[in-house]
Amino acid sequence: MAGTTGNTPGTPRVLRAMNDRAALDLLLEHGPLSRTRIGKLTGLSKPTASQLLARLEAAGLVVATGTSEGRPGPNAQLYAVNARAAYAAGMDVTPERVRAAVADVSGAVVGEFELTTPKRPAGDVVRQVGEALDGAVKAAGVTRADVHRLVIGTPGAFDPSTGRLRYASHLPGWHSPTLLDDLAAALPMPVEYENDVNLVAVAEQRLGAARGHEDFVLLWNEGGLGAALVLGGRLHRGFTGGAGEVGFLPVPGAPLVRQVGKANGGGFQELAGGQVLPRLAREYGIDDIPRGEWAQVAAQLVARAAGADSGPYRRLLDTFATGLATGLASLVAVLDPELVVLSGAVIVAGGEPLRERVQAELGELAASRPRLVLGGVQRHPVLRGALESALAATRDEVFDTSAR
Repeated sequence: MAGTTGNTPGTPRVLRAMNDRAALDLLLEHGPLSRTRIGKLTGLSKPTASQLLARLEAAGLVVATGTSEGRPGPNAQLYAVNARAAYAAGMDVTPERVRAAVADVSGAVVGEFELTTPKRPAGDVVRQVGEALDGAVKAAGVTRADVHRLVIGTPGAFDPSTGRLRYASHLPGWHSPTLLDDLAAALPMPVEYENDVNLVAVAEQRLGAARGHEDFVLLWNEGGLGAALVLGGRLHRGFTGGAGEVGFLPVPGAPLVRQVGKANGGGFQELAGGQVLPRLAREYGIDDIPRGEWAQVAAQLVARAAGADSGPYRRLLDTFATGLATGLASLVAVLDPELVVLSGAVIVAGGEPLRERVQAELGELAASRPRLVLGGVQRHPVLRGALESALAATRDEVFDTSAR
């Protein structure tokens, strides 16, 4: 018919591409598979599965990798995703450092690098990003040109209407009105930007405690308090990208702060942020308070409190749990989630003793009672979420065989 293209839904080319993608996803999920096994999992006949594998092998998307063993009959050839078919990169930016990593298309991290930045001039952002990326690329044994996509996680969020970073005045150098254009000009691959806590939610949804859940809230407590909202399987970012900036949430027990954007604090952060724990510890008569950066100090105090059965440390854990539950009660009242994931170094340090106390307190403060779980991705969760986000877009691009 006139106007019909080769990519019309239902045409052989599109159906082949759909089968190709289904097979690639199965290989990512299960690891190396035989032709017979791929046929059974996809419902394809043996001849069709053979044609599919030959097509993907010719395209450089799968490779033959050994044979099956330990089963009756001849050993079968196994196939796997060609991990070197594409690479993606992620980055986690804080005021103190830039952490970068590169993963191959299978999801394996093949290179990492960390750049310390606290004394760098504020205008060095483009150089910092480039230096961190080059360090990770070098560790991976590839080049910038091999990286298909980069996702950068930062505190706050870039306003989609202005391109300016909001809610993160403590991140020096990242507020230039031309920053995104400058980075786009300096980097050869597409670059996406995402809130750091949102990326933790991505990691938890794909790899951790929220797998299989379409609706959940993630509460993060590390350098600051934040939340991520996943509704219908998708992140809810809000009109300006500020959904989840719960550190500013007015709550009982904390002074009412006006112009919180200028103050960069107030509300929930002043009630249950990690920076309040040393003060509470002193009020309860704890005198062996660790020294160091406040988030690390807070995590050490919470870890000690989690192991205490009574005394001032037990009071500290109870007070901290009540503070966390107070803010969560407001979120639960609006969102009514099935699941709440507790994450970030300050919360994770409390482990199950803290989770149980927050769960009990929330049961008293909220009308609904979501299940609370500790985050399952505890090593560099922001960076892991950035990699997962970059990998998803890279696979959509590289695994699309409809035009081949």
